[in-house]
Amino acid sequence: MRYVDGFVLPVPKKNMAAYRRMAQQAGKVWKQHGAIEYRECVGDDLATTFGLPFPRVAKIKTGETVLFSWIVYKSKAHRNQVNKKVMADPRIKKMMQSKPPFDDKRMAYGGFKVVVDL
Repeated sequence: MRYVDGFVLPVPKKNMAAYRRMAQQAGKVWKQHGAIEYRECVGDDLATTFGLPFPRVAKIKTGETVLFSWIVYKSKAHRNQVNKKVMADPRIKKMMQSKPPFDDKRMAYGGFKVVVDL
């Protein structure tokens, strides 16, 4: 069964171009190492009155927006193999040495078992 890494993170709107460049580079690395899908989505319709809105979850501040992102793998074992290769990749190591264009301390992350796949 497929496995998904999911992320929710706040990004200053002024940093969106830099974030997008970083995400495009990272996505290429993940895909080259075997990820099935790599998606980065910026909030668009977030003024919901139902449930807990993403901006509240991400604790966004004035001038920020929220990103909802995920990476799909064949299985949890495949995810672990891919992520091991990704973390050893010099392109990712270089990215991790620079200051990210988002507040990584407020990033939510987790691995998820797929329970419905249509």
